[in-house]
Amino acid sequence: MNQTEIDRRAIPSHAAESRWQAADGWQIRRIDWPVPVAPLGSILFLPGRGDAYEKYLETLEEWSRAGWAVTASDWRGQAGSGRLGNDAVTGHVDDFGTWIDDLALLWQQWKAERPGPHVLAGHSMGGHLVLRAVAERRVDPEAVILSAPMLGFYGTVLPVGVMHAAAKLMKGLGDPARPAWKWSEKPGEAPASRIGLLTHDPERYGDEMWWRETRPELVMGPGSWGWVERAYASMRSLYRPGVLEAVTTPVLILGAENDKLVEMKAISRAAARLPQAELVRFGAESRHEILREADPVRDRAMEAVAHFLARTVAAAG
Repeated sequence: MNQTEIDRRAIPSHAAESRWQAADGWQIRRIDWPVPVAPLGSILFLPGRGDAYEKYLETLEEWSRAGWAVTASDWRGQAGSGRLGNDAVTGHVDDFGTWIDDLALLWQQWKAERPGPHVLAGHSMGGHLVLRAVAERRVDPEAVILSAPMLGFYGTVLPVGVMHAAAKLMKGLGDPARPAWKWSEKPGEAPASRIGLLTHDPERYGDEMWWRETRPELVMGPGSWGWVERAYASMRSLYRPGVLEAVTTPVLILGAENDKLVEMKAISRAAARLPQAELVRFGAESRHEILREADPVRDRAMEAVAHFLARTVAAAG
């Protein structure tokens, strides 16, 4: 890029952080970049489980500089938007439908505020929820971008129905809000091996750790058994016959064969069922956070996004 270097550890002075109110009054954070003079359109980005939009400032700023009106939002119960469980670390939710309802309301409000064409983007769990909202016709973007969408859990060898039944059993054996896996001896402290799941880029991983120290409210660890069970239920709702086949929106999917969090085979199966899906595959060079990977991977991903938007919505808009 021929512009100033992006500071990944600072909110841009031209971006505005605020809160929007869900239907039940829950306050949820958002961040907005200004509308360019001649906008290509608008992009709304939603991060993954345990994520915060601070991790994606570099990507959001680049989209803004390219001519897009950019917004990102927390999910309720994550990052700086409160908690739904019993503590500040465990990620819990009553049902993924709560998040779908929130997204539908945000989409309605945001779309009225921002110039079209309107693009919806999500990473990991955010990608799952974006695709589900589109499939359920709760949102109507002109294009969708999914980064390592959570369409299956890595390492699953049994049928999803069996895994869902096991998760239901575990959920019912105690408090559904209790953590489903061990994360660290010290609550809120990330294990040293965590980088090996997310990115090959130690500097970008370090950015996340810096934000977690600067804004402790962003810290989140394991999901709850309630979250795990509801995740399986939500994924199974997408797998029903005819659901993905009815999605006619252009969809770009970024996936990594080396992902140790979400299952690439599930992503591939979903892409094959989506009528207008384009799947960009990465190999051993990429881990889960493709948009926060080392430059060779990230540059290729960002170029794929730019070309996809130019072919689908920007030219038409």
